[in-house]
Amino acid sequence: MENQNDVITSIRKGEDFNEENFHAFMLKNFPDWPNQPIEVNQFSAGFSNWTYLIRCGSVEVVMRRPPGGPLPPKAHDMERESSLLNKLYPVFPFVPKPYLFCDDESVIGVPFYVMERKKGIVFDTSLPEGIDLTEERGRQISYAFIDTLAELHKLDYKEIGLESFGRPQGFIERQVHGWIKRYKNSKTHEVPQFDKLATWFSNNIPLSYGESVIHNDYKMNNMMFSSQNLGKVEAIFDWEMSTIADPFFDLAISLSYWREPGDSEKLKTSLPSVTSQPGFLSRNDLIERYALKSGRDIPALHFYLAFAYFKTAVVMQQIYYRWVKGSATDPRFSSLNQSIDSLMEYSYEIINTKTI
Repeated sequence: MENQNDVITSIRKGEDFNEENFHAFMLKNFPDWPNQPIEVNQFSAGFSNWTYLIRCGSVEVVMRRPPGGPLPPKAHDMERESSLLNKLYPVFPFVPKPYLFCDDESVIGVPFYVMERKKGIVFDTSLPEGIDLTEERGRQISYAFIDTLAELHKLDYKEIGLESFGRPQGFIERQVHGWIKRYKNSKTHEVPQFDKLATWFSNNIPLSYGESVIHNDYKMNNMMFSSQNLGKVEAIFDWEMSTIADPFFDLAISLSYWREPGDSEKLKTSLPSVTSQPGFLSRNDLIERYALKSGRDIPALHFYLAFAYFKTAVVMQQIYYRWVKGSATDPRFSSLNQSIDSLMEYSYEIINTKTI
């Protein structure tokens, strides 16, 4: 079973690049790159950076680059992401090995980096063909998911050379004001809960509960599991938003993507996940397991979780803005306004009910 559900397709319209220049760059800079024709395909999942599988003879690599169109300042920083992988790879075995970073925009028009291709199973919105979800398998996958997050948060970021990678002091306050501003800068339509949420988040910023490396987008379809052992994580991808910050911020993001059978249909549609099927642990079970594996006392999480949904809504808003303006053409973006509205609504529900 190889990369089931990790869908590889032909390159989407408007997302191609100069393959001849890329090939020449690899011949010059990658010692094992053969002088043979290359084959390029694209990973279909994800709304953010564009990721490609590139084969040349018997060699396979993955190339990652920013999307097209106007981008928010400091977003989609390929050099930063590549540098992080270089620091993490020796101490955290779930990171793909980074090979090369290129900031010469004459090659394909944008900075990019190249990394190893991992093989395994990606769980996205449904179970891969041929896999039956037993209660035992669901528990194994759930434990692997949350245990690996706890392991990430236990890394000594200073010891591995990441002390200047982020600014943990004042992180949550900057996040609140920053994402509010991003929404206003990309607004396309009225969302009734936005002003109330912006005011509540600004007035209820919690104290930080520590500092650690956080992934900041930790979810099932950013991970790969072993095809031989579903309870073993092979890789974690998409580190573009990683930083040094409060680990509970990261925990809440992972919980916000974790669907349960009893979640509303709006929530399941806005953030679909295979975990909505019976057999996976509940969010409360994940919190208990995280506490056990991390050794941390868990604070009230409703601020963190409400903000996680709010932040995801704003990320979608930025993408939807690009689609409305015509700088992004992926048809998946055309209905994001519905998900934006639903996530803002659910965020507001959390701050009023204090539930997770």
